[in-house]
Amino acid sequence: MRRVLLVANRTACEQHLIDECRRRRAEGPVSFHLLVPASHPAGTWTDDQAVRLAKERLAEALDVLSVAGISCTGSVGDANPVFAVGDLLRHDRFDEIVVSTLPQGVSRWLGQNVVRRIRNSTGLPVAHVVADPALV
Repeated sequence: MRRVLLVANRTACEQHLIDECRRRRAEGPVSFHLLVPASHPAGTWTDDQAVRLAKERLAEALDVLSVAGISCTGSVGDANPVFAVGDLLRHDRFDEIVVSTLPQGVSRWLGQNVVRRIRNSTGLPVAHVVADPALV
């Protein structure tokens, strides 16, 4: 069974990610794990607040995926998505990674070349899916 790591934050509950999971499931047996980096919110924040918000997003996303018929485990990681993926890969194995972002111009991750950096640092196949700009 293929293991797919989903990396998402604000887009974890969006239809484009659900569609990507369904597409991969149609290709054969697959298991999913959603990693939500504890990104820092706008304004003043503490690390505890960032982790709490990430845990809330993770719980909501796992519920949305479950309602959509997609079984998925999940975890919260480092605020930096590249570090979060690296930390997870130290103790878990995946066959591929799907990174979900906001659209160009809105996404901080795209401005930081996160997709390319994850691809280069892991050596795994990395797919990039983008939220519909009209829904964000």
